[in-house]
Amino acid sequence: MNSLYHIELTEKYGAHNYKPLKVVLTRGEGVWVWDVEGNKYIDMLSSYSALNQGHRHPKIINAIIEQLNNITLTSRAFYNDKLSLFLKKLNEITGYDKALPMNSGAEAVETALKIARKWAYTKKGIPLNDGEIIVALNNFHGRTITIISFSSEKQYRYAFGPFTPGFVFVPFGDEKAIERVINERTIGVLIEPIQGEGGIIVPPDGYLKKLREITKEKGVLLILDEIQTGLGRTGKLFAYQHELSEDEKPDILILGKALGGGVYPVSVVLANDNIMEVIKPGDHGSTFGGNPLASIIGITSIEVIIEENLPENARIMGEYFIKNLREIKSPYIKEVRGKGLLIGVELNKPAREFCERLLELGVLSKETHDYVIRFAPPLIIKREEIDWALERIEAVLSK
Repeated sequence: MNSLYHIELTEKYGAHNYKPLKVVLTRGEGVWVWDVEGNKYIDMLSSYSALNQGHRHPKIINAIIEQLNNITLTSRAFYNDKLSLFLKKLNEITGYDKALPMNSGAEAVETALKIARKWAYTKKGIPLNDGEIIVALNNFHGRTITIISFSSEKQYRYAFGPFTPGFVFVPFGDEKAIERVINERTIGVLIEPIQGEGGIIVPPDGYLKKLREITKEKGVLLILDEIQTGLGRTGKLFAYQHELSEDEKPDILILGKALGGGVYPVSVVLANDNIMEVIKPGDHGSTFGGNPLASIIGITSIEVIIEENLPENARIMGEYFIKNLREIKSPYIKEVRGKGLLIGVELNKPAREFCERLLELGVLSKETHDYVIRFAPPLIIKREEIDWALERIEAVLSK
């Protein structure tokens, strides 16, 4: 069965909510993947940063196999012997008192919104159901009804209303705009440290620092969505650590993607007791959230990132990658931006055709916001592998 067979079958029986590049993958190892015809490609997307540890990392795979032979699902009706260890591991690497595990990133964002709202109504004293959360224009936090309610992307919203109220928009990277709209009804500020889906938009230096100062002074929550930027992607374990100290960390931190090691959806919301204690039995839950298999995957995924010092490799390889991309002489490149191994190349022509040409040369990438090519390889990538990709990237962008 060749690629065309699988593409036609997918298009016939699947909803058309994606427009994939025309390659059918069947095997992966490290930074490399193969299609059904046996062609080899370098993965420069990492499933949108869900594969920080690379494809089928042996330590993660072995942990899964061992757990499969014991127990995989208990629901939260009972305790299990892996969730406890996962929660402890999260505390050790983040310093937060409590964690609430979920599955997908969007679920974790929804969870964070519920926690923030209940805290505001039961602790801060905002009149019930009258609070507002400040969000950035051009954001991407998921695709549920509530999340698209605070998206500024028209396609994400068209024909999906009515929408959830309670959100206020400000430009990304402008802390003064946030300061201006904070009022007695403000619950908090929900932000991405770097806008990934929005085109790899890096805010000005000092933005998070100033934002933290404003939110503390005004007594509102700082909620950071590090689903894509967290767990080493930007050259630090968490992107906020580029600017904030341990004492300044966000009030609520949202993680996902790489927490699942590229094999399973695992997400989590983290906060200290004074916030998380507002959640009582029955307030929120998930049948699969915190299951034993997810928990051992989460533990092992974190261990790989720390033991192999992947944040530092992301910093070093990211600086090298960005430097070389900026040196490409191309009539199409408008800007190269990024931090660590989260990199965007903005073009003056639609990026899709360039991604298709890169595919032909064995480089997997994907356009975002029409004119940006996103490069976000696994954090295990080596210099010679980046060089291999750069040779092909330059060939496509310089012609």
